Amino acid sequence: MTAGTDATLAAGLRMRVGRRHRVIAAATVTSGEVTTATLGADPDADFEIGSISKGFTGLLYVDALERGEIDARSTLGDYLPLGSSAAAALALREVSTHSSGLPRLPPGIVSPRTMGQMWLHGANPYGEDLPELLEQVTQVKLGRPRPAYSNLGFELLGHAIAAAAGTTYRELVAARLTGPLDLPSVYAPSSADELRSGSLLGTSRLGRPQQAWTGEALAPAGGIRASIQDMGRFTLALLDGSAPGIAALDPVAPLAGPAVRIGAAWITLDRHGRHIVWHNGGTGGFRSWIGIDRAAGTGVVVISATARSVDRLGMSMLTALTEAAG
Repeated sequence: MTAGTDATLAAGLRMRVGRRHRVIAAATVTSGEVTTATLGADPDADFEIGSISKGFTGLLYVDALERGEIDARSTLGDYLPLGSSAAAALALREVSTHSSGLPRLPPGIVSPRTMGQMWLHGANPYGEDLPELLEQVTQVKLGRPRPAYSNLGFELLGHAIAAAAGTTYRELVAARLTGPLDLPSVYAPSSADELRSGSLLGTSRLGRPQQAWTGEALAPAGGIRASIQDMGRFTLALLDGSAPGIAALDPVAPLAGPAVRIGAAWITLDRHGRHIVWHNGGTGGFRSWIGIDRAAGTGVVVISATARSVDRLGMSMLTALTEAAG
């Protein structure tokens, strides 16, 4: 346990994870109060939140719609110089719900060399800047427009939203989310040189050190870092509705059967009569999960600096918290 950590939450977290997660943090929200615990690191250390970054992008997308900067029927090519790429004609609405037909990853990311470096040496498979991403997209081939999770889609969506606002994605996050919500630890480093003091490096399931996943292109889909304290405050903003673009949480399309629907990135699961809004994340050395029960006013975030899933842990913590809240 570390200073600034809630003793009860820390003890419960340690009991649940044992030695599987040596560096892990959690935040709970109930009755408008945020409680945090960090094991194995300082409370203000920043973690990679992985694809929870898409949740930030979803909020920014809806906020831009509400500002009139974009239209849901606008295309990626309206805001990004995609030329004759097949991605240029894709509507933002389709991209925001993972139903555009874009592949999961940009072309070239899954090359044997890249994958070999990642698995053998923990190398960052990303790292591209925006021009490099746009060059990769010239080679993209679209699949059938059906629900299919796409990191590439959210990379492009985030940068399109920023371009519509006349800024960069990183600056947009700061101006419209982290600044207004007072989340100073939340940022998207473009390179390892931009990591802040106290930034954690994760490990694989086997305990091997992993490079930080950084990159300008990656940021909207998986490149954001944050402390557990700020992720707790972020969760509270989702619950009390003060987060910009909060309608991103409202499901608008099916994702995986009648019980799983999606808004702008955010997934709603109908579970035991309750509607759980959630997202998870994973990078080379981190796993994360965030979930809220809007009706109960409860929320949980779990982030581990080990590449072992925390999805079941997060869901079970939220269920217990909601039951305790009555």
